[in-house]
Amino acid sequence: MSAPSVILASGSESRRRLLANAGVEAEAVRPNVDEDAAKATFRAKGMRVADQAMQLAELKAIKVSQRRSGLVIGGDQMLNLDGEPIDKPKDMADAGNHLRKFSGKTHRLETAIVIAENGEPVWRHLAAPKLTVRPLSEDFIASYLEKSGEGLLKTVGAYMLEDLGAQLFTRIEGDYFTILGLPLLPLLDYLRTRSVLQS
Repeated sequence: MSAPSVILASGSESRRRLLANAGVEAEAVRPNVDEDAAKATFRAKGMRVADQAMQLAELKAIKVSQRRSGLVIGGDQMLNLDGEPIDKPKDMADAGNHLRKFSGKTHRLETAIVIAENGEPVWRHLAAPKLTVRPLSEDFIASYLEKSGEGLLKTVGAYMLEDLGAQLFTRIEGDYFTILGLPLLPLLDYLRTRSVLQS
């Protein structure tokens, strides 16, 4: 029996690259989910940040799985600062405001992944790395934004850990792949159980 195909329900270049580098052949398909509307609904209900991330990941996976066969991976990551969900910065000024808000504090990256098959979720995983940002000076923030550029606007925390973002932190508790947006090790483990990867 042949292994099921793998589809990534995402337009995220970072997630696609993580899978490819780990030897997982996955076709990327945008789920076309209205994330802002979904978040507004979740927040109106008072849903916890981790549950919001899980619901969005499931929404993406199921939407693509309803029209495509195989294992469909949906993922979402939300930054949780003292129970408050923080969204991607709208512009560079907003990115600076994010960094001021994080300065000297610890936040969590609620990182959810759901695999759907035939329109139904078949596997879920949630990880929540904790990152402690050092106290940041205004001079550092200005320099960091200038050097990093608008790529920061694609990230929920206005940082890329694999780049200059490493300079923001004094402590990180959690898995590197998860911080980049995909709990890769448990995902690979599940794909082995489905014969997508060799065990």
